[in-house]
Amino acid sequence: MDVEVSATDRKTFEEFEDTVASFEEVIEFRRMYGRPDYFLRVAVADHAAYEAFLTGRLSGLPAVLRLESHLTMKKIKANN
Repeated sequence: MDVEVSATDRKTFEEFEDTVASFEEVIEFRRMYGRPDYFLRVAVADHAAYEAFLTGRLSGLPAVLRLESHLTMKKIKANN
């Protein structure tokens, strides 16, 4: 998931990062150069759980400007 934030101050960025890092659904969390501001990898049980996470937890955070999801249709190859 790509996340863009509306924050321009350090305190808001730090609060956003602390909050999102604490979500158990978030298994990878990176701050990026340029756009998007952040990349998140989220692991949930199904699409309903993803929607609940997205609408109930992430999209309500004050700093969030835009969210863009990338859901896997099919895993073709993975380095496991």
